Amino acid sequence: MVKGREKLFEPMRIGSVEIPNRIAMAPMGIIGLVTEDGCYTERAVEYYVERARGGTGLIITGAVKLENEIEKLKMPTFPCITLNPLHFITRAAELTERVHAYGSKIFIQITAGLGHNAHPIMLDGQPVAPSAIPNYWEPNVTCRELKTEEVERLVERFAEAAEIAVACGFDGIEIHAMHEGYLLDQFTMSFFNRRTDKYGGDLEGRLTFPIEIIKAIKSKVGKNFPVILRFSVKSYIKGWNKGGLPGEQFEERGRDLKEGLIAAKILQEAGYDGFNADAGSYEAWYWAHPPNYMKHGCYMDLIKELKKVVSVPVLMAGRMELPDLAVQALEEKTADAIVLGRGLLADPEWPNKVRSGQEERIRPCLGCQDGCLGRIFEGKPLSCAVNPACGREKDAAITPTTTPKKVVVVGGGLAGMESARVAALRGHKVTIYERSGHLGGHIIEASVPDFKKDEERLLKWYENELQRAGVTVKLNTTVTLDLLREEAPDVVIVATGSSPRDLNVPGVDKNNVVKAEDLLLGKGKAGQNVLVVGGGLVGCETALWLAQQGKSVTIVEMLDELMSAGMPLCHANKQMLLDLLCFHNVKAITGTTVAEVTSKGAVLIDKNFRKTELEADTIVVAIGLKAENKLYDSVRKEFPNSYLIGDAMKVRNFMFTIWDAFEVGRHI
Repeated sequence: MVKGREKLFEPMRIGSVEIPNRIAMAPMGIIGLVTEDGCYTERAVEYYVERARGGTGLIITGAVKLENEIEKLKMPTFPCITLNPLHFITRAAELTERVHAYGSKIFIQITAGLGHNAHPIMLDGQPVAPSAIPNYWEPNVTCRELKTEEVERLVERFAEAAEIAVACGFDGIEIHAMHEGYLLDQFTMSFFNRRTDKYGGDLEGRLTFPIEIIKAIKSKVGKNFPVILRFSVKSYIKGWNKGGLPGEQFEERGRDLKEGLIAAKILQEAGYDGFNADAGSYEAWYWAHPPNYMKHGCYMDLIKELKKVVSVPVLMAGRMELPDLAVQALEEKTADAIVLGRGLLADPEWPNKVRSGQEERIRPCLGCQDGCLGRIFEGKPLSCAVNPACGREKDAAITPTTTPKKVVVVGGGLAGMESARVAALRGHKVTIYERSGHLGGHIIEASVPDFKKDEERLLKWYENELQRAGVTVKLNTTVTLDLLREEAPDVVIVATGSSPRDLNVPGVDKNNVVKAEDLLLGKGKAGQNVLVVGGGLVGCETALWLAQQGKSVTIVEMLDELMSAGMPLCHANKQMLLDLLCFHNVKAITGTTVAEVTSKGAVLIDKNFRKTELEADTIVVAIGLKAENKLYDSVRKEFPNSYLIGDAMKVRNFMFTIWDAFEVGRHI
């Protein structure tokens, strides 16, 4: 055991069940890993088992649908425990048995439903809710109020589901959820619940639904079978589809901290054996699914208050994957266990690496949500931007080659580093040539803002892993055909990346114009009044970075909305970035382009050809990237076994850069 990390690996109890350590896997949806009849696929089983193998003490499954009749989702989306119980037991028993082989425990998370959070396209029929309220995604669609007998039927199904869970071999149940504004949570908040029956009224009336659930389960499977609750201490709801940022002053329309603490005491008294605690709602999705703009440990101050009023175990998530932070939370008794979600997607070996003193080998989560939450809401299988094997652990395993080759990688950005790493792990002899004096490519400038330091961690991880894998790195070297002829490689991977696009307007050569990349790298300075040209992700993040330094910033974007072109950004990330820009008073002028740069600023022109002048000390250009692939055209003629990857093939986000490189490196 590494000194200073002992607290993470102390056993703990939830009810009658002993958990071998204080590291839990957060429940995350597994769309794409579900059978037509709502059961786990083989890929789903491998996905969970991989985290148990990595040393996680408690696995909590993604949400499993309680039933599919009252709120009818199009299948397959979520697993459904009562849709085909016999088949569900067959598949889930294999899952629990294999997880138990590694000493881990596994709880099944069962959901009452999505309520007004369900997108209408997911449903066969009208969305449901405690009351007739607007749908989150389509506010013009009104949810159907559930009848009293329907809610009572849901309570009965929870008892049935508990019996099935016991038969499957699960060690406990997590109820989903007084969390994130899902159906059960909607019942508990006056903002959503206008009922006049026993499930409405004051706080105790609104808590009737979760209280009846715990009593029904315990009466069916016994008091010793643990049942915990996914629980948001505070909702951060400013209004319909409006969330509150960290540090922002606003009137809480959902559950405030005071009510959250009162509710927790009532729910503990009712019989819940623990709380998997967080914060947020769909209105403030970035709290429930904190992106890179949210600080690590973002729930700690809230959960510390919860821990003071309950005596059952409190589990805490909230970007807790930094080992020092995780240990701090346990030592200060902020929580009894640390919940890792995306950190375990990025690196399922997180617990084992911490325990064995190999923390530098932990692959960091970027908080980008491109491979996990973003893909789920696109209806694509769950995975991870930095770990392409996530969700397909068996199919994407890196296997040793029987025919080692000499591989030359041209370019030391993300694509080059990942392809080199994977090819070397397979047993090939790999050399990276990088024309600059350092590895990293665009990840270097991307890691400059404080909210992007996980990119810096990722670069350090690659540097370490490349060294361990035996990859030769040659910096300050420009690759030519003559160099390649001299090296005579069996395989050439061209990963020459991309370069910023130029703004082609009169006056662009003035001293007050700087590219976002150069500004981030310290090759230019910004004055007090800044105009950022380009409202894509780079432009918006650069604008936020400048505004956080106290600059007065305006973004000009030719399209009608910010971040509406290029790769889609996960809803939580986009929502928070837009809210942060507003919070920091960044102005946005859309449907407009720059016609000319002047010594005083810029001349703008809108879609109706109306011109206006905007004063600015500095013009920052962030209008996208262009592929640099000229070398490949000549390389492929002389080296048939050559590949073009990353931005050099097509400018996309970090996820696709890493995924393409992983795929090529794995099959050389």
